[in-house]
Amino acid sequence: MVAALAPRGPDGTGYHTGPGIGLGHARLSIIDIEGGHQPIHNEDQTIWTVFNGEIFNYVELRSELEQRGHRFHTHTDTEVIVHLYEEYGDSFATQMNGQFAIALWDAPRRRLLLVRDRPGILPLYFSREGDRLLFASEVKALLPALKSRPELDPAALNQLMTFWAPVSPATLFKDVEEVSPGEMVIVEGGQLRRQRYWEWTFPVDGDYLHGSVDELTEELHSLLLDATRLRLRADVPVGAYLSGGLDSSGISALVRHLGHPDLHTFSIRFDDPGVDEGEHQLRVSQYLGTKHASVMCRKADIAASFPGVIYRTEAPVLRSAPAPMSILSGLVRQNGYKVVLTGEGADEVLGGYDLFKEAKIRQFWARQPHSTWRPALLQRLYPYLDLNQRTGSAYLKMFFGQALDQPELPGFSHLPRWTTTGKTREFFSAGFRARLSPDPEATLVDTLPADFLRWHPFNRAQYLEAKTLMAGYLLNSQGDRMLMANSVEGRFPFLDHRVIEFANRLHPRLKMRGLNEKYLLKRALARHLPPATVARYKQPYRAPDIAAFFGPDGPPDYVKERLGTAALEASGYFDPQRVQLLLRKIEQGRVIGFKDNMALLGILSTQLWHQAFVDGRGMPENNVQQ
Repeated sequence: MVAALAPRGPDGTGYHTGPGIGLGHARLSIIDIEGGHQPIHNEDQTIWTVFNGEIFNYVELRSELEQRGHRFHTHTDTEVIVHLYEEYGDSFATQMNGQFAIALWDAPRRRLLLVRDRPGILPLYFSREGDRLLFASEVKALLPALKSRPELDPAALNQLMTFWAPVSPATLFKDVEEVSPGEMVIVEGGQLRRQRYWEWTFPVDGDYLHGSVDELTEELHSLLLDATRLRLRADVPVGAYLSGGLDSSGISALVRHLGHPDLHTFSIRFDDPGVDEGEHQLRVSQYLGTKHASVMCRKADIAASFPGVIYRTEAPVLRSAPAPMSILSGLVRQNGYKVVLTGEGADEVLGGYDLFKEAKIRQFWARQPHSTWRPALLQRLYPYLDLNQRTGSAYLKMFFGQALDQPELPGFSHLPRWTTTGKTREFFSAGFRARLSPDPEATLVDTLPADFLRWHPFNRAQYLEAKTLMAGYLLNSQGDRMLMANSVEGRFPFLDHRVIEFANRLHPRLKMRGLNEKYLLKRALARHLPPATVARYKQPYRAPDIAAFFGPDGPPDYVKERLGTAALEASGYFDPQRVQLLLRKIEQGRVIGFKDNMALLGILSTQLWHQAFVDGRGMPENNVQQ
């Protein structure tokens, strides 16, 4: 089990066994290099823990605990966990500012706690099999100990093909669950119960933060500065990702402002000029005076690394975007770095996505659904839609006009996206479709907080984005898994829970003023960045999709094999005839849209997932590590 986690922890292993428990750990040494080996225990060895991640405020917590009589035998952040549990019991997780997957064993009470950080930065899985409970940071570490062969959960794949990820706590693996973000799973006396210790919440009755725009700007700046300061704590060098956009540029600028003159920044470049941001990355690097390194990602690189990417993600994906991120983390590791700060989370927390703008316009349109000029505002958002032609206007109403008479639907903000993504489900085979129930949207709605419909529509959209795409895909498939593929730890200042809680209490117009996204964040970071970077229209991170697999020389052999009729019939998930029609369309060079891109990537990655885990072939020849 521990060997399966070797990329997450190449610097050492450790074990503890006792009555009823076995703990194992693969270590990536970042704090207390010499003394931080796990498992770690309290003074009398009655409380044990293994843990993946960082407790960023461990210095302050240790000082407080020592004043209360606790004795420490290491200098690692891990040790504060066992003493916090002694001091605070089950509420110990609320004391920590960090990103973590924790297993804690209370030996006298024969009690196991599995705890995951608030936004879900780090993964944690478990499976119940008879009277055994197995847990690990990745599902592949469970597989050597499971008595049954892995199977795909049809409902989870149906959800992924709608929301980009299964609805937590489901996973693609039947009978394997995840610990949800902000949750503690308690196993005691043969019983398992889930206990949420933190949740994204928003004001119900307009009780937003008071203060002038200038005052709130300074408070946000101060919070981000401290979140960044804490995430620079390490006994190894810390670098930063630099995409050239506001978020990663802002974090790099805050690092420099905190007095780190030798910051090393890392970027991904593309041979496709439509998605390359090299010009913007260089501008910010030169402005901040960072030592900068970039790596060129070619379409062929994406195709070559993709099978390994799916083995690492342990889930299908609807975009090729994780593959370049694995190449980028490889660049970080080649330069001798184990830790990078990233700008992930700013869009979800402070209102940056086009989807939020789109939802705002659709809410405005819903007040007068027969208006002709209100939907025309979408032209500012998506200028490629030709609204001067009748066909363009008809498409606009058909696609974006969904449920205009029901703007209070829980998923109103996301309906256009879910509809587009859900088209991939049309490729399911008749046999697989017969196994699907219930409706993915109904499953998601059942997990929403009781006050959800009392929140501002903008905040509802933020919650859905944070709980579906961000936690399930961005932080997992595109984040943690691609970082850990090369033994690199990512740190996310925008996902400091204090920043989230502050931002959630801001009035939505401070996050998006008109259609100006991340309004307050731009004000907070403007003092540190080139004006062109602050004013730049947001460019979402994208990578070539179908084009990466169907170049002049045709698709790689594994694509032909996995999308061939024999392989499709063997797995049984997709209709071979429909898939062949899609392949013919691609090969004929016909117009390819979002639906086709997602369908091809979703089908291919599901077939690769099946090959790696259900067929049991494991790590493919095309390794994700660069």
